[in-house]
Amino acid sequence: MKPAPFKYIAARTIEQALALKAEYGDEGRFLAGGQSLVPALNFRLTQPAVLIDINPLTQCAGVQHSDAGTTRIGALTRYRQIERDPTTPQYLPLISEALPHIAHPQIRNRGTIGGNLAHADPASEMPAIVLALAGRLRAQSQRGERWIAASDFFVGALTTALETDEMLTDVELPVAKPRSGSCFMEMARRRGDFALIGVACTVQLDAEQHCLQASISLCNAGETPILAADAGNSLLHRKIGPADIDEAVSLMQNAIDPGGSVHASKSFQRHLAGVLTKRALSAANDRALHG
Repeated sequence: MKPAPFKYIAARTIEQALALKAEYGDEGRFLAGGQSLVPALNFRLTQPAVLIDINPLTQCAGVQHSDAGTTRIGALTRYRQIERDPTTPQYLPLISEALPHIAHPQIRNRGTIGGNLAHADPASEMPAIVLALAGRLRAQSQRGERWIAASDFFVGALTTALETDEMLTDVELPVAKPRSGSCFMEMARRRGDFALIGVACTVQLDAEQHCLQASISLCNAGETPILAADAGNSLLHRKIGPADIDEAVSLMQNAIDPGGSVHASKSFQRHLAGVLTKRALSAANDRALHG
């Protein structure tokens, strides 16, 4: 199929992009990598009046590490750049481990982290990862800017907290801390397919190997990426052992509501989430202990 007619405008500055979005609102869509938007246009699942091409805004791309222990990634940064950045395994090991699972190399060459997060597909890996890392996202408009916690950003299937005149411009994530470990695992029918279930886990320990922080986040386990907060909190102040992990897995399974599909029933997805969480949490804890 072919897309419905639309007007195309290449924005040359952030100010111009924001002015166009303020003018057209819901009728205007930003075009970045286009790996999600273009198929939706071709199938006429979305029919915007105007496409605002923001690829010329090179200032919105790149990876920067700060002395404050955070990494800021511009929304127009291609997955390929993050994947090939030599600092990614050191500072963002969870993302480094997950990147090979995200679609195919051809998609990662063009797809942007901001476009993926703004699309907010609950089956996609990066929303769950940003949630697990307790990241935050910067939205800009002509009215100003604001930072949105990842826990508040994803509000429904393909729906975010962005207002109709806002553009996602940055993602800020904490860098890996000493005595911390993370792990990403997913199960898909074929490499590059959306996961039947994906799990992102992080663990941070103190000097006595007690858990200071733990997070368990899942993709394709509900209408949004799911942070199993009670499951993660159940591990706090403990030396994590098999029984603790089993308890966290049980709490996680009670927190998710997978939709089921022709490829995996709801009960199988819940079972698979348990298997992957047990493995990923064990791996993250082991990396925190010995990393």
